[in-house]
Amino acid sequence: MPSLLQSTHLRAAQSRTKGLQSSQFQSRSLQAALQQSKKSLARKLVHGTLLMGLCWSQFALAAEDPKPTPEGQLPLNELRTFTEVLDRIKNAYVEPVDDKTLLENAIKGMLSELDPHSAFLEPDAFKDLQVSTSGEFGGLGIEVGMEDGFVKVVTPIDDTPAQQAGVEAGDLIIKLDDNAVKGMSLGEAVKVMRGKPGTDIVLTIIREGELEPLKITVTRAVIQVKSVRGYPIDDGYGYIRISQFQVHTGQNFNKAMDKLEAEGPLKGLILDLRNNPGGVLDAAVDISNAFLDDGLIVYTKGRIADSELKFNANEETRVKDIPVVVLVNGGSASASEIVAGALQDRKRAIIMGTNTFGKGSVQTILPLHNNRALKLTTARYYTPNGRTIQAQGIVPDIVVEASKVTKLKSRKGFKESDLQGHLENEEKSDEDQANAKNEDKNKTNQEKDSDRFREFLEKDFQLREAINLLKGIHIHQTF
Repeated sequence: MPSLLQSTHLRAAQSRTKGLQSSQFQSRSLQAALQQSKKSLARKLVHGTLLMGLCWSQFALAAEDPKPTPEGQLPLNELRTFTEVLDRIKNAYVEPVDDKTLLENAIKGMLSELDPHSAFLEPDAFKDLQVSTSGEFGGLGIEVGMEDGFVKVVTPIDDTPAQQAGVEAGDLIIKLDDNAVKGMSLGEAVKVMRGKPGTDIVLTIIREGELEPLKITVTRAVIQVKSVRGYPIDDGYGYIRISQFQVHTGQNFNKAMDKLEAEGPLKGLILDLRNNPGGVLDAAVDISNAFLDDGLIVYTKGRIADSELKFNANEETRVKDIPVVVLVNGGSASASEIVAGALQDRKRAIIMGTNTFGKGSVQTILPLHNNRALKLTTARYYTPNGRTIQAQGIVPDIVVEASKVTKLKSRKGFKESDLQGHLENEEKSDEDQANAKNEDKNKTNQEKDSDRFREFLEKDFQLREAINLLKGIHIHQTF
């Protein structure tokens, strides 16, 4: 009595030997076909490592049963298709391809079709991911994703070659040097953009509002991201910029607050999360906790038990009692949206700017053997009020579009200093003016950095609106 598997292959062999008249020859042909079919199938099963544990009888049953696969059982028809495709590629592709390459490409394709953030990380990519969370890595200094087959710039990182060269959030990169991006995976594109510090790469970019593609030359460098910067603003207001959430962002935030408070009591604070692509979840919780003294900050929901997490604030609040404005835009993603959403839901800050990016998914890094890893989306973020961030983002309380501020040329008026024989200002002699020039030459890097912030402040419309709002709140509270 033949087994189910033998029956299946006997019928297939019979169809292939149709027209043969000799029953003895037919029997020998069927036996040979059966043996050859078994060998071919065994070879395919070895190639397709996903088929471990698959028994012969199950495979035969699947060939006869086209019904949908019940949950929890192997989709045997699809697995057979996979092994057949693998075998066809190995035998018929124009150039030889080894099993290792085919299987790794299959894994990459499997993950790339899930969502834009899941990926198979080869050793170099895994190492880069580990290094980036510490704040130092090599490359151009841009956070990227994929859109319609092109590399999309989520945001350029502060003070990096990409930002200095003029790359902007929302840019679509269509060529890297002379290589078309279409057809590349995100990992392949990132690999091309990385390289030896000091070498150049030409990015061909499509930008909204531009009629022709732009070509921007960027010089690669070792990227050292300073995630937190703080500056005092006149009249007792403070400004803190977080460019990325790293392991030590919470500690660096506290240090920036110490410096601001050393200047005197703060009347209000601006937290700038614009073009912040996110980063470490724990850092986002730390920053949220700096403004909240209890209650829920964020929670996650997924299919497995480990993905069901809740993060609550404790009493270690760093910023108390003063009004806060959080600046966001389309480049604010992930951890930035967690902070903005928590402070908005808890009525602790006013969110100003434009709608955020909308990345509300959690990626878990699952290390594999041979220094590889899986970056897999395992959950979604939710704000304290149960709002999902995914594909929606955080809508600001006050929408302020980014605008360029230019000073209008005004008619020069007639002043006291224009009168002939006017008295000099006794508080500022020529010697004082000379000393001021010398002081400017001897400024420290920190002082020069502060001067650059002043210039930035003059041109940043959203930031100036945030300052005006803080001043208005303070005036209202003093009535």
